[in-house]
Amino acid sequence: MNLTDAFSAYLPLIEAEMRALLAPPDAAAAGHYEIMQYHLGWLDPALRPAQAPTGKRIRPVLCLLACAAAGGDPRLAAPAAAGLELLHNFSLLHDDIEDNSATRRHRPTAWTLFGMPIACNAGDGMFSLAHLAFLRLAGHGIPAERIVAALQRFDETCLALTEGQFLDMAFEKQLDVTPADYFRMIAGKTGALLAAAPEIGALIAGAASETAAAYRHYGAALGRAFQLQDDILGIWGDEAETGKSAASDILSKKKSLPVLYALGHPTVGPRLARRYAGSAFTAADVPAVLALLDEADAQRQVMAEVQRATDEAQAALAQVRAAAAPDAWALLVELLSALLARRS
Repeated sequence: MNLTDAFSAYLPLIEAEMRALLAPPDAAAAGHYEIMQYHLGWLDPALRPAQAPTGKRIRPVLCLLACAAAGGDPRLAAPAAAGLELLHNFSLLHDDIEDNSATRRHRPTAWTLFGMPIACNAGDGMFSLAHLAFLRLAGHGIPAERIVAALQRFDETCLALTEGQFLDMAFEKQLDVTPADYFRMIAGKTGALLAAAPEIGALIAGAASETAAAYRHYGAALGRAFQLQDDILGIWGDEAETGKSAASDILSKKKSLPVLYALGHPTVGPRLARRYAGSAFTAADVPAVLALLDEADAQRQVMAEVQRATDEAQAALAQVRAAAAPDAWALLVELLSALLARRS
């Protein structure tokens, strides 16, 4: 089985769990669930059935791959995988509001179509359903102690996500953000969920704590590399592939790592700081900012950090190789390589 085969095998399991969770309990509340279903790509803007982009589903597949690698049956972990994906999408629903984003996955964001209060409430509903998903593990025969351990890790992840998002928003108004501050932020905003996904899969499989920790370290390093790539794509990515406005991170004055490296540059930094301390950017400001980032060699520095994170992820996988199911372990290696080659 290669990674494409694994996604083909696992995605229907995850989708079935998510659809069961998002089935409206009655007609009166149906609209609440339809907003969630729109965000997930199941409905169009008129709330009719659709097959719109759904996202990469990396986190739930990562959970199932780690469960298999740790010796478990990945089918039994499908409820937890669904919960992880719902938590991720809860965060996106709220992020779109907090970041004032008009598009997500090449479509209007939920809040622009249905209003901010309704979309925010839909995100809250999705957050609750993500937790309820873990309780469905009992129906798959997972022992109670494993469910409790997985839920504890899940709740810790929820808190870390909000900490990371707080720091991300706070950085928008600060010019004294350091690369160390940045790495602390992405450890919560992006890394926490990608770290939890394989760890939870391993816990459900019954892995020992030190083995589960190695899977967590793999996911955390993968998450760091993933976010660093997002920072590169948010400035230099192709809008047709990313689904976001070109140079969107510059226009929002986001303190991504390329910007922080340029702000720390001895000659570029003062010039860039004056721009970031000034009025809101327009499209006319983007070429000048890009030129300063290029002068500071910011993209190359971030790419070097991607490589460091990749090396850490590979080292964590090496720790569990001897006891892991070979085919599933190889798919975790393949997933890491596939994420590094992405363009959106």
